[in-house]
Amino acid sequence: MHKILAGIRVLDLTQFFSGPQATLFLAGLGAEVIRIDSPAGARNVAVAPPYAGRNGVSFERTSPDDLSVNYLKRTRGKKAISLDLKQPEGKALFYRLLATADVVVENYSVGVMERLGLDYPKLAAANPRIVHCALTGHGSSGPDADLKAYDVTVQAAAGLMSVTGLPGQPPTKAGTALSDAIAGTFAMSGVLAALLDRERTGRGQFVDVSMVDSLFALLFDDPIDWYERLGVPVRQGNRILRFSPINTYATRDGWAVLGAATGGQWNGVCKAIGREDLLGDPDWSSLDWRVANNDRCDGLLRDWAATRTTEEAVTEMLAAGGVASAIRGPKELAEWQHLRARDMYLPLDHPTLGPLADIGAPGFPIKFGNATAGYDSPAPLPRQHNHEIYAGLLGLDKAELERLENAGVI
Repeated sequence: MHKILAGIRVLDLTQFFSGPQATLFLAGLGAEVIRIDSPAGARNVAVAPPYAGRNGVSFERTSPDDLSVNYLKRTRGKKAISLDLKQPEGKALFYRLLATADVVVENYSVGVMERLGLDYPKLAAANPRIVHCALTGHGSSGPDADLKAYDVTVQAAAGLMSVTGLPGQPPTKAGTALSDAIAGTFAMSGVLAALLDRERTGRGQFVDVSMVDSLFALLFDDPIDWYERLGVPVRQGNRILRFSPINTYATRDGWAVLGAATGGQWNGVCKAIGREDLLGDPDWSSLDWRVANNDRCDGLLRDWAATRTTEEAVTEMLAAGGVASAIRGPKELAEWQHLRARDMYLPLDHPTLGPLADIGAPGFPIKFGNATAGYDSPAPLPRQHNHEIYAGLLGLDKAELERLENAGVI
C-alpha cells in the first residue's frame, strides 16, 4: 500500500517540540523529511537528558550509544543533515535544496527567517510552489507576535491553566506539553491544506500557525467566559459541566471515571448502583436537574465507588450501560492490548541498537483504508545523511564536500 505524501520533500528547520511534531506527522504520512541542523549544534540536539540506550532510560549518559529520548521519538522517519544558514555558501546550498522541495517548516522566533534571508517572499521568488509553514508562539502578526513562548506560558496565555485544576485551588498546567503537541498537529493540517490548494492553483503559500491560536481554538468551544456569570467555578476539576454525574471517584484501591452523558447512560448508572427507584423520578431523570444538583449526583457515585475496587466499578458500570474507565498510568498503557493491536504502543527504535527493550513510542494515530502510514526508520544520527543529500541530490563531489565540511558550512 502506498503512502499519501510519497514524493513530497520537506525541509525541516524545526527545534524543541511543536515543530518536530509537525514534521514527524508529515514523515509518518510518507514525506521525505530532511532535518537541517547547524554543524556546531547538530550533535547537541541528540544528546540531552533524559537519555535512552542499552541500559534503559536515565538522566545521565551511561554509554556512548545513549541519545535523547525526545530526539529518538521526534525524528523517526526523517533524514538528518547539517548546514550553516548564516554563511553565504550555506544559504546558497539551502536555496539549491529549496528548488527540489515542496515544503519548508520552521519554528523560529518571528523575524529570524527574515534576518537569515529566508523569509517567505524570498523563498517564493526562488520556488513559487513552495509551502512555507511558520510555527510560532503567538503568530507572525499581532501586537504580541514578538513574545517568547514555551508550553507552560502558552497554556497560561491561552487560558487552559485558568480552567485546569480543582475549584478554589490554584491554576494548573496540563500534565504534558499539550500546547506544543496541538500546535504541531495544526501545522501538519495547514501544510496538507496548502499542498491540496497547490494542486488546484499551482502556487504554494505561507502558512502561519500560532501555539496560542491553536490551543485557544480548542479551549473556547465551551462558554468559559460565561462560567462565572452562570454561578459555577471556572475550574471544574474532573467533571464535565454539561453532564451529570460524570467525574473521577475514589475506589477501594484507586480511582475511576464513572458517569453518564445521555439519558440511556443515566439509566445504566441507576442500574449499576442499585437505584432503579430513580429511573422514573421526574427530577433525577432530567439532565438539567442533575446538572443543577451535581453535588447530589456525585454523592451517589462517590458512595457506591468507595465500596468497590477500580476493576469492579468499571466492569459493573460498563455492563449496566454507564460510562466508565480506569485511569491508566504509564505502566498500564504499556500493557494495554488495545494500543498494541492498533500499533500505537511501539518499541522505541535506536539507530545503532535497534528496538530498545521496555521503552515505548507512539505509533502514527491516523489509520487509512487504502494507504499506509507510520515511521519506516529510526531517528537518524546527526549529519547521517549529509553524503546522500549533498552528493546524491545536489551532485557535489567528494572534494567539494570535504572543503565545505572543513569550512564549517556543512
